[in-house]
Amino acid sequence: MPVAHYENFPVASWLAPAALRPAIVAIYHFARTADDIADEGNANATERLAQLDHCEAMLDRIAKGDRPQEPPFAALTGAIREHALPLAPFRDLLSAFRQDVLKTRYADFVELLDYCSRSANPIGRLLLHLYRIDDSERQRQADAICSGLQLANFWQDVAIDWNKGRLYLPKDDMSRYDVAEEQIADGRSDERWRALIAFEVQRARAMLESGRALAQALPLRLKLELKMVVAGGLRILRSIDAVDGDVFRHRPVLSRGDWAAMSAAALFR
Repeated sequence: MPVAHYENFPVASWLAPAALRPAIVAIYHFARTADDIADEGNANATERLAQLDHCEAMLDRIAKGDRPQEPPFAALTGAIREHALPLAPFRDLLSAFRQDVLKTRYADFVELLDYCSRSANPIGRLLLHLYRIDDSERQRQADAICSGLQLANFWQDVAIDWNKGRLYLPKDDMSRYDVAEEQIADGRSDERWRALIAFEVQRARAMLESGRALAQALPLRLKLELKMVVAGGLRILRSIDAVDGDVFRHRPVLSRGDWAAMSAAALFR
C-alpha cells in the first residue's frame, strides 16, 4: 500500500507474513475508503453520510452471510470469513467517520480519546485478532499506541485540519493556555501556542511509550513493524518540538535520516 497515503494505519509491508497480507490490505482498504468518504472530494454532509450508511449496509450483508462483490467489500468479506474477524471494529470506524462529518470541535481530552477509540484503536485490535492475540493488557497497549499515533497526526496537521473546518485541540486545553481559534486561523505561533503544543505533544508521546511493551509479546515480523510505526510517531513528535510547535510553517515530514533512525530503533532498541 502507498506510504504517501498513510496516517495511523498499518501498511502491508514485506514484514507482514504473506498469509496475512491480503487481510491487512483489505482492512486498510476499507478504512481508507470510508475515511476518504468523510474527508475527500466536494460532497456535502448528506451525501457523505449516505455513502457511509451504504458501507454499514454492506457490513450488515456480510453479517448475514452474503458476499458483496463491490470493492472494498469483496476482499473484506474474504478476510472476515478466513480469519473470523469481528465486525464491531469496522462499525466503530464508520461511527468515527460519521462523526468527522458532523463534529468539528472537542470540549476536552476525554471527548477526543473517545473519538480515537473508534477512529484508530479498531485497527490495532483487528491486527491483534489476525495474530490471535486478544488478552486485555495487549489490547490496552495497542489502544495506547493507536491513539498516540492519531494524536501525533492531529498535532502535525493542525493547519490542514483547520482548512477543512476541523479542530481537534481540546477546548479546555486551549483555554488553559489562552489560545483562541483566531490565533490558529492567523497561524500565530507565539509563547502561548508553543506551550499548548508542547503539552499535547508530551501527552501523545507518553501514550506511545506506554504501549511500547506490546512489541515484546508479538511475533518477530509484527514486532519489527510495530516498533517502526511507534518510532515514526515519536519522530514526528520530535520534529514538532524541533520547530517549537510551529506546524503552520513547518509541517513535520519523515526524512531519509528519520527512516534510518526508525529502522535502527526497530532492530536494536
